[in-house]
Amino acid sequence: MATPNQSTDRKNPIKIVAATVIILATVAYLAFTGVRDNKSYYVTIGELQGMGDKAYVRHLRVAGNVAPGSIERSGTNATFTLLEQGKTLRVAYKGSEPPPDTFKDDAQALAIGTFGKDGVFHATQLQAKCASKYAPAANQPAATTTAAAAMPAASR
Repeated sequence: MATPNQSTDRKNPIKIVAATVIILATVAYLAFTGVRDNKSYYVTIGELQGMGDKAYVRHLRVAGNVAPGSIERSGTNATFTLLEQGKTLRVAYKGSEPPPDTFKDDAQALAIGTFGKDGVFHATQLQAKCASKYAPAANQPAATTTAAAAMPAASR
């Protein structure tokens, strides 16, 4: 005859397996929805303007050059115009951090966010670089720089 403790011992493995399955299913669901929500598509300005209604429901990345004189700053926010192959896109950046120091006229910028039905790209992240700052001088190709020329004068 089975004692009350033996019948409870038989039910415990079933409870553990059920709890494990529930936990694994929850983790898998959260991982799937997290990846889906953070996924963003890289599109050109021309592709964005030709996407139709799909543009309004996707998280997107759009790159271009900042149009000279188009930057309007307000605290950590900024509005500006991106240019790419003759196409323009108005961008409204609202982020928790101000635009980077390299965010200037003619700088290359990458805006990450969503496209609104108002025709403005609403960015929550902004990356910028100034290519001319790191490019070699016009009269000196990058491949001709020697190690001796790169060393400080005191160590020669």
